[in-house]
Amino acid sequence: MELEEKNPDPKYGESRKFDPNFKGPIHNRGCTDILCCILFILALLGYFAVGILAWSQGDPRKVIYPTDSRGQFCGQAGTPLEKKRLLFYFNILKCASPLVLLEFQCPTTQLCVESCPDRHLTLVKAKLGNKEDREYYKQYCKDGVDFAKLSPPEILRDSLCPAMLMPSKPFTRRCLPALGTMKGGVVVVGNETSFSDGEGNNINATDVLEASKKSNVVVEARQVAMRIFEDYTQSWHWILLGLVIAMVVSLIFIVLLRFLAGVMVWVMIVLVILVIGYGIFHCFMEFRSLKGEPGADVTIRDLGLQTDFSVYLQIRQTWLAFMIILAIVEVIIIMLLIFLRKRILIAIALIKEASRAVGHVMSSLFYPLLTFALLAIVIAYWAITAVFLSTSNEQVYKVFNKTDCDYSRETCDPKTFNTSNVSAQCPDAECLFAFYGGETLYHKYLILFQFYNVFLFFWCANFVTALGQVTLSGAFASYYWAFKKPEDIPAYPIFASLGRALRYHTGSLAFGSLILSLVQVIRVFLEYLDHKLKGAQNKFAKFLLSCMKCCFWCLEKCIKFLNRNAYIMIAIYGKSFCPSARDAFFLLMRNIVRVAVLDKVTDFLLFLGKLLIVGIVGIFSFFFFSGRIKAVEEAAPSLNYYWVPILTLVVGSYLIAHGFFSVYAMCVDTLFLCFCEDLERNDGSSERPYFMSPELHEILSKTKRVEEDGNAVEVGQKAQCISVA
Repeated sequence: MELEEKNPDPKYGESRKFDPNFKGPIHNRGCTDILCCILFILALLGYFAVGILAWSQGDPRKVIYPTDSRGQFCGQAGTPLEKKRLLFYFNILKCASPLVLLEFQCPTTQLCVESCPDRHLTLVKAKLGNKEDREYYKQYCKDGVDFAKLSPPEILRDSLCPAMLMPSKPFTRRCLPALGTMKGGVVVVGNETSFSDGEGNNINATDVLEASKKSNVVVEARQVAMRIFEDYTQSWHWILLGLVIAMVVSLIFIVLLRFLAGVMVWVMIVLVILVIGYGIFHCFMEFRSLKGEPGADVTIRDLGLQTDFSVYLQIRQTWLAFMIILAIVEVIIIMLLIFLRKRILIAIALIKEASRAVGHVMSSLFYPLLTFALLAIVIAYWAITAVFLSTSNEQVYKVFNKTDCDYSRETCDPKTFNTSNVSAQCPDAECLFAFYGGETLYHKYLILFQFYNVFLFFWCANFVTALGQVTLSGAFASYYWAFKKPEDIPAYPIFASLGRALRYHTGSLAFGSLILSLVQVIRVFLEYLDHKLKGAQNKFAKFLLSCMKCCFWCLEKCIKFLNRNAYIMIAIYGKSFCPSARDAFFLLMRNIVRVAVLDKVTDFLLFLGKLLIVGIVGIFSFFFFSGRIKAVEEAAPSLNYYWVPILTLVVGSYLIAHGFFSVYAMCVDTLFLCFCEDLERNDGSSERPYFMSPELHEILSKTKRVEEDGNAVEVGQKAQCISVA
């Protein structure tokens, strides 16, 4: 049976004509999209300039060390404060001020100290007490305070010492009150419910609790980050071993797919169903085991946000949510498999052909390593530049006072403050470090530098991805258009394709990745607006923003699909980006049924393969790090959050599996486009033979029958509707 497409719609362009000289990717080609290539190079030079500027102005110590009221870093090596690692607040009660939430700085003097106070002591008691008390108290005062010459009112007036000390404990390098609770929920500080503040006032422990919460509004997130970092230091070698195992499993799976494609696809489908089914069973057993346990019936909403995420695993609602989510995923996969059962048989044949192509271009399996390395460089450069940009602000000092003052919260200079009019008009005012900022030209445009850093990150990352797609598609196109395989396949097809991409098509790759990056940056901006409008009451604005987010998400997916196929046409014909995108789109539209029957079903099967590898690694890592495997229980590291290495392994194994399976996905897409081109160019006769294998010819026959069956069903349904009417 002669298999030809129906007359294509003329609006999708003309079909390819027979060309006896066409033998695959064209070697005689020229540079494309030169203007965009120049623009990309200039953008990279600007990116390097921003990085150098950020590295010269930034100071990462600002996010590592706490800063005292004079802007000095506590505990910084090589400074007089090297041994004074902790930050001490003169009056922690002032941290309850709303100013903390505005400027993230308590309006009280802050001092670097070696250790936190461990007793309650007032300035008056220390002044009148023995020498030991005075020496102990002086370590929490500014340098040069003379207790013998100055009276307590003079010391407090000049803010040389705190009015009192209270028992404190170090928390994220800050001395915070040693709060506790007695029976009945009574809050205490050092076993005391109330105490004197040294100025004749009686302070309740609950007031100190509120101040401590406000002073810690920023550092709680840092504490969680420190615990996560500590978990990484304890488990990094196990994480590395797990990623190696994920790589080995992915490689074994790909090799087996090369020789046993049909069997492996069905094994993969069955295992995915079993793995998700086991996840449902495990969640149900955990849900049932918590029945009747104290506190297990607390809801997630009542629990609120907790820094110790293991608490959520102690309530039944968490496991119920996991079980429902996995059950929904299981049902969706099973339903898709049922409805796509005929198309799956056709897609398996296409995967077999892709396996043969990968077998002849084995170096393609290792190309993802180059992509990973380049993406790692891009991510590292972006992250380092972002840190230096965010820490390139200068120290800003402001006027803090106890009584009314016209200069309150204005910017000041601590070097000249004591001789200025402010100190004369407001005797109790102080010039204290407030936050990091700046008013220079550099600081005014700092937000633009951050935006440029984000934009170039997307552009470079998309360019690296595009380079990999063009390289792989060029190599697999060389395989397809080789009439005698493997004799006609060029030597080192990966290196030859990579050379052509970099030499001739850097501009086209930059053009395609630029379009995608613009959409991604807009999506980031919309997410930023959504975050800012969370507290707004304007329902229409929220609805409009949600619609825009949905539209740009769809647009990003469409552009990725068009870019991917445009890169394949660039690799084959060497044209510019726009003509290649147009040719690829028209070719797909002329074969739209085959796109639905073959290409997307194959992508779904490859996605199941990634899901299987992630599921296997995730389940074993969960049992290992949670200490549920008795044989290796002692080898498991002691962690604050055992979900940290588990999530890292799940994400890492998915990226590794995606890297290996992306080779297959690119191979399938390339063979599919070449396949459609082959059908239009040739008719299978001796003068115009197909370049496709007999197996691919059989795929086309099955696809044609599926199309005809679908049309017959549609005609029958229409006839039935007419007869009923």
